[in-house]
Amino acid sequence: MSSRSCASTSCSACPSGQLTKLGEGEQVWDYVVALAGNPNTGKSTVFNALTGLRQHTGNWPGKTVVRAEGGFAYEGKQYQIVDLPGTYSLLSASPDEEVARDFILFDRPDVTVIVADATRLERNLNLVLQVLEITDRAVLCVNLVDEARRHGIVVDTQKLEERLGIPVIGTAARQRQGLDQLLQAISDVASGRRVCHPYHLQNEPPALKEAIRTLVEKIETLFPGLPNARWVALRILEGDKRMIAAVQLGEFHQVRKQPTEAAHE
Repeated sequence: MSSRSCASTSCSACPSGQLTKLGEGEQVWDYVVALAGNPNTGKSTVFNALTGLRQHTGNWPGKTVVRAEGGFAYEGKQYQIVDLPGTYSLLSASPDEEVARDFILFDRPDVTVIVADATRLERNLNLVLQVLEITDRAVLCVNLVDEARRHGIVVDTQKLEERLGIPVIGTAARQRQGLDQLLQAISDVASGRRVCHPYHLQNEPPALKEAIRTLVEKIETLFPGLPNARWVALRILEGDKRMIAAVQLGEFHQVRKQPTEAAHE
């Protein structure tokens, strides 16, 4: 991990005086943040604004897929941020999609920030809803609101937040607008101060609902406490070989626990 600016110090260009970008060296992280989103939504700009990182530093293990990590401190806590590959879906049709999906599912970041393009929001919501099937610890960053305004588009973030059940923050990351609110939302979800109740699509026909219910019961028996058993069941019923293998190999036993959950055991 490397940082080319603001390493280990706050600066006037940072979105908040409470934000410190962390440079090279081993860090002990309090929270892990995943950054997901479609390509060309300004996701890398958000990543750079939070970490100061300006170049990618390697590949995901066993994949020819770029991996970038950085870090920042906020309100006395250390955050590792992992920039996931830009992807339109999490259905594992490509290496990029598999990497993004597996990180959210198996590593269980404390917060997943989904960056969406305010000028093409409807197109981006497909990925948002897929992420919310996997995790209930998410923040939607509606980026490029300045571009949207120039096209006469105004996003009602409050209404969207009510419908999705997660924090929704409008940003213009290149101009550093809205980053203070984004940092606060990340902090609130990571710490448990904000409990999300994400919207889930549930319009399956009765026969499929019964199959999902039966399979969820079996998955939860095998892997008690798995937070996304319904999503895993759906993927298995659709013939997802990766999810079938994960169940057969017992991989869900190694799923990372949230710090707030581990503290109560």
